[in-house]
Amino acid sequence: MQLFLNRKFKLAFYIACVGLFGACNSSLKNEALDFDRKADFNDKWSFYLNDSIRDNDTISETTEWRTLNLPHDWSIEKLFDENSPTGHGGGYLSGGLGWYKKEFSIDESGKNKLISIVFDGVYSNSQVWINGHYLGKRPNGYIWFEYNLTPFLNYGKTKNVILVKVDNSKQPNSRWYSGSGIYRNVWLKTTAKLHVDTWGTYITTPKVSKDSAVVKIETAVQNSDRQEKTAMLRTRIFDANTMVKTVKEAFAIGAGQNQKITQNILLDAPKLWSDAHPHLYRAYTEIFVDGELIDQYKTNFGVRSFKFDLDKGFMLNGKQTKIKGVCMHHDLGPLGAAINTRAIERQLEILKEMGVNGIRTSHNPPAPELLDLCDEMGFIVMDEAFDMWERSKTKFDYGNVWEEWHKKDLEAQILRDRNHPSIFMWSIGNEIPEQWNERGAEIGRELSKIVKTLDTTRLVTAGMNPPIHIKNKEVTLQFEDTAAEPNALAGSGALDIIGYNYAHQTYAQHQKNFPNTPFIATETTSTLQTRGHYDFPSDTTKIWPVRWDKVFTEGNPDNTVSAFDQVRAPWGSLHETAWKIIKKHDYLSGMYIWTGFDYIGEPTPYTWPSRSSYFGIVDLAGFPKDVYYMYQSEWTDKTVLHLFPHWNWKEGQTVDIWAYYNHADEVELFLNEKSLGTKRKEADDLHVMWRVPFEAGTLKAISRKNGAVVMEKEIKTAGKAAQLKLHADRNTIKANGKDLSFITVNIQDNKGIFVPKANNKISFQLGGDGKIVGVASGDPTNHESFKGTKHSALNGKCLVIVQAGDKASTVTLTATSPGLKEATINIQLN
Repeated sequence: MQLFLNRKFKLAFYIACVGLFGACNSSLKNEALDFDRKADFNDKWSFYLNDSIRDNDTISETTEWRTLNLPHDWSIEKLFDENSPTGHGGGYLSGGLGWYKKEFSIDESGKNKLISIVFDGVYSNSQVWINGHYLGKRPNGYIWFEYNLTPFLNYGKTKNVILVKVDNSKQPNSRWYSGSGIYRNVWLKTTAKLHVDTWGTYITTPKVSKDSAVVKIETAVQNSDRQEKTAMLRTRIFDANTMVKTVKEAFAIGAGQNQKITQNILLDAPKLWSDAHPHLYRAYTEIFVDGELIDQYKTNFGVRSFKFDLDKGFMLNGKQTKIKGVCMHHDLGPLGAAINTRAIERQLEILKEMGVNGIRTSHNPPAPELLDLCDEMGFIVMDEAFDMWERSKTKFDYGNVWEEWHKKDLEAQILRDRNHPSIFMWSIGNEIPEQWNERGAEIGRELSKIVKTLDTTRLVTAGMNPPIHIKNKEVTLQFEDTAAEPNALAGSGALDIIGYNYAHQTYAQHQKNFPNTPFIATETTSTLQTRGHYDFPSDTTKIWPVRWDKVFTEGNPDNTVSAFDQVRAPWGSLHETAWKIIKKHDYLSGMYIWTGFDYIGEPTPYTWPSRSSYFGIVDLAGFPKDVYYMYQSEWTDKTVLHLFPHWNWKEGQTVDIWAYYNHADEVELFLNEKSLGTKRKEADDLHVMWRVPFEAGTLKAISRKNGAVVMEKEIKTAGKAAQLKLHADRNTIKANGKDLSFITVNIQDNKGIFVPKANNKISFQLGGDGKIVGVASGDPTNHESFKGTKHSALNGKCLVIVQAGDKASTVTLTATSPGLKEATINIQLN
């Protein structure tokens, strides 16, 4: 009773202070923003890859460690191996078992703090020790986790040793390239014993208009002290560097307790978040004890309203918005799975330029850096949790630990991600085998309940293939026009929005099959292309492999696929086919195309020697394929005229010429100044085509509207490869040891004309404080290491990635190739 009275008295005192016109406010010190709770813990780790049977999966005093910085993916450092147990799904790059170790010191002042280590993701089956004390394990390679180090730490001069075992040796455990190791960021977190809990704020905007918005902030406060505490919780909201609102709440909290405090803030004339204008606010949640700031927790958030309307599709801030999205795996091409913020940003920049406004995190929780960038750049995110539930898709995958870990992992994902304004949907699964039976319905309801316990503001979906029972399962996938019966998951009541993987033939029947549930195309298309390679004729559709369950032996003997929009997997559709349907009906909220970028592994329609995918609209090096410009002409306001293929063929060969264009009525084509005719898009066409015999020279296209020229494009016949040309995406980067410059190498003839069939091997040298961290060309069959300093171009192009050192300076990249004039470029590190 005495304890209760004391707490009640102290709380009343705080409330009285707040009420006296802010009389006690002057005692709250306005400390500098960005109070440092988390410190980068990535530098100077020791690593050992245990590839030896004699070591028996252990380490010893004789273990030979190497020093490196995290994030780190050891699989990308290996050679491609046809016999790798990861198989074609894993890109023929092996896993294994690795150990990481780091020594560090904690100042004596840390004795009164809570200190923990946070891992954003370790692939996979990690176990962690601190100073010989076992902290725990985490099988899931995509989820964050945290361990409290405080009880086991040494302070002062005595060192601490953290040890991490990463076991990715049991293969296959993924249907795509996973990478191996501590491949996401690691943080050392230090807080007061009274602090905002991990992912302890939950910010929603229950009422939004152009005039005002209610911002609701629920804060979980943790008191890890042995004594009760009375304190002040202050939340300040900033728009850029201007504070726009502040609220305070006095509270008392018992020893060892976790308490939730709710604050409501009214924003006047809010700036709304959208895909076109992704405006962000910042909330600083602060705890004061006796007027001293002891903890500060920053949360970025956006103010927006949205709904999925049965008839109008997706409505964002009251405006009908078609979701024009892509699916993305987590690898970063030649960088592997090791996260780098600039590399993710570059991918998103390339996609944004195409007109993409949506990202599906297929098929796992993404790196937090991706979501931060989606918030900042304006992407509509479907945040996906699982690729399988109880029933495994590969022998050693997550299905083996589902029962023990799925609830904990899903809760961790929702808690971490729920404040991101870019996230509009939670996907609880992708192509789940259980979707067809009652067990799938049961699990779906369980997962949906877990999500909605933690977040009530977003819809729950799943990527189903497809969401209805199909009577006719022939390879042509012809669906009946009549209403069909939902599969068990779709009919379970677990899903707020029906997710279609492929099955585009059924989209027009959605309102008949699901009259009360909105639509989203969770995965579409699966068209296959090799950048810069063309087969003729281009107006025939090829289906490779002929059947989804057939060994991938169809196609060309050199493992190429035509870059015309003419080749698809049997379950999918051509790019133009799917988009024509989606754009036609308002109630079709939008689509996520498989895929935005090529990725390592799953090289449908081939196996070895192919080791990466053909699905991407952009290749593995980040070079757009031709269909990129079809979407750009449809999805953006940019004026587009894209003419292809190249103009280097055999004399007299019949060549198909395509043009994607917009903002014009017609396109006229000229060959060596002679008109080959004018073409217009008819009905719902998305391109025009000419078929002509090849003649060396200049191909020129002119688009016109009402007779006036809109745009002109030329393609010239190239001579022999003679020189290299370098272009950096950024010539100035940060000298922080992490920033990247992506440098494109173009092969040209002696007149400076791009040589479209040049596959020369190029060598790279770098002078200065930096290093080459990746090379690639977008060739799915190239077995040269991504981590080397030599690489063969694909159809005239190659990529080299330079990472900055930590000193302000100039680095110089030199590219050479036998018989070609070398090229150099300077990159400034600031």
